Amino acid sequence: MKRILIFGVTGQDGSFAADFFLKKKFKVFGLVRKSATGNLQNIQHLLIKKNFEVIHGDLLDPISLRNAIIYSKPNEIYNYADQDHVRWSFEIPLYSYSVTSSSLINIFEILKEFKHIKFLHPISSNIFGQSKKNKQNEKSTINPQSIYSLAKASALITSNLYRNVFKLKIYNPIFFNHESERRPDEYVSRKITKTAVQIYLGKKKNIFLGDINAKIDWGYAPDYVEAAYKLMQLNKPDVMCIGSGKLTSIKKFLEITFKILGMNYRKYLKIDQKLIRPSKNSPLIADISKAKKLIKFKPSTSLRQMIEIMVQNDLKHEKEKN
Repeated sequence: MKRILIFGVTGQDGSFAADFFLKKKFKVFGLVRKSATGNLQNIQHLLIKKNFEVIHGDLLDPISLRNAIIYSKPNEIYNYADQDHVRWSFEIPLYSYSVTSSSLINIFEILKEFKHIKFLHPISSNIFGQSKKNKQNEKSTINPQSIYSLAKASALITSNLYRNVFKLKIYNPIFFNHESERRPDEYVSRKITKTAVQIYLGKKKNIFLGDINAKIDWGYAPDYVEAAYKLMQLNKPDVMCIGSGKLTSIKKFLEITFKILGMNYRKYLKIDQKLIRPSKNSPLIADISKAKKLIKFKPSTSLRQMIEIMVQNDLKHEKEKN
């Protein structure tokens, strides 16, 4: 039985990864930090599974990380833990950088003792920031425009160093935007679907957004989690872009969401200048030719299907509140 250790198991990607591995009959250990113990909704359904076990620890505490690795004896570690909200990264810059990037040095120094373990650390497409290219691939210029993207760029460079110099088995998918019903409310995708449902049910009158003309390469998180697993099954550690290869504006996302509910978003939209970021990226679109070739990657969930899943989830939860 393959043994898997997941950092950030309570988040969107970590919880979907746990679901995926348990379906494969693997033994799964999920690292949970103290501040997340009251935020277990994404893994509540897993706590009764016999092949799932929670371990307490923190990315900023190398002792707890080492203890977790020794206890779980993993074949593979998936690090889905970081501070991944761009706006928050401006508000708590040092913490965001430390969790997202500096913590990797702690992990990699430990893994020098356990070189047989494969380790996956996702990188964000935000590292490309202001890009002059129509599409971004693994060799595109890094040009971060936020503290979060700076931390992710540093994480990629750190991974390269430990992979090349110390021969650690480090794999880096470069994830473009991927959403789901498990996204926190402060992300624009979930904010749109949840607020649209609340408007539909008469609980709210308007939705407030910033730049709705921004275009994003959007995909469904479970598809990306599966791609990450396939990347880890390659014998040679690698870096690989994972995305939909298509751009969609926030306006279009709005339109699809409200249309699913039989509404016109124009009747409810209010633009709030305070929600526009202090700096923004160019439209980033994934060149997934490498992923198609090496792991046969092809997103299986369309944008509309993803939005439908999110809307139905929000409808269910809003009705349960009544």
